[in-house]
Amino acid sequence: MDTLVARGRTAEARSVADRYSFGPPWPGAIVLPDGPSVLGRLLLAEGRVEEAVDTLEAAAEALVDRGRHHVVWAPWPLDLARALAPTDPDRAAGIAAEARAHAERIGTPTALGEALRCAAAVADPPEARRLLTEAVAHLAASPSRYEEARAHLDLARATGSAAALAKATELAADCGASLHAPDAVTARASFHPPE
Repeated sequence: MDTLVARGRTAEARSVADRYSFGPPWPGAIVLPDGPSVLGRLLLAEGRVEEAVDTLEAAAEALVDRGRHHVVWAPWPLDLARALAPTDPDRAAGIAAEARAHAERIGTPTALGEALRCAAAVADPPEARRLLTEAVAHLAASPSRYEEARAHLDLARATGSAAALAKATELAADCGASLHAPDAVTARASFHPPE
C-alpha cells in the first residue's frame, strides 16, 4: 500500500487495504514500516486528514510507549507533523523537532534526510531552504531515491529551482513514483530564478 501511494495509485492502495481489512487491531508482530503509519499515510493521500491525524496519534501513543522512535521504520511523526502544520503549527514544529532529534541519534542518511525535510515543512522560508538543502544532501547519500525525489521537489517549491525540479522528476521516474508536482511549482521553477 505504501508503494502504491508513492506511485500515486491511491484508489488501488485503498482497494488493497479494504480487501485485506488493513487496520486495527494491529498484530503484535513487528512490521516495517509499521501498519498505523502506512494507514495514516493512505488516509492523508485520500484527503481524510482528521482520520489520518487520529490514526497517526494512536500510532504515536502505541509506539512511543514501546520505545519505537525510528522515523524510517515508524514514520508516523513525519506525516503527523505535516498533517498538523496548517492547523496547529506549534505542535507540528514540536513533533518535527522531536523526530529530528531521534533521527540524529539513529544517524542514517535516510532518517536524517526525512527528518530535515519534515522540519523544513514547519520552518520559516529561509530556514526551510537551508533544511531542504541539507535533506537533499543526506538523501542523496542514502538508498532512498523516492525520498530524495520528494526532497528535491520540496526544494524546488521553496527556491524555484528548475534543477531541483528536474532532479525530482528524474528520480521519481527512475523509481516509478508520482510526485504530484502542481503546475504552479513547475511554472515557478521554469520562469523564476532561484531565490
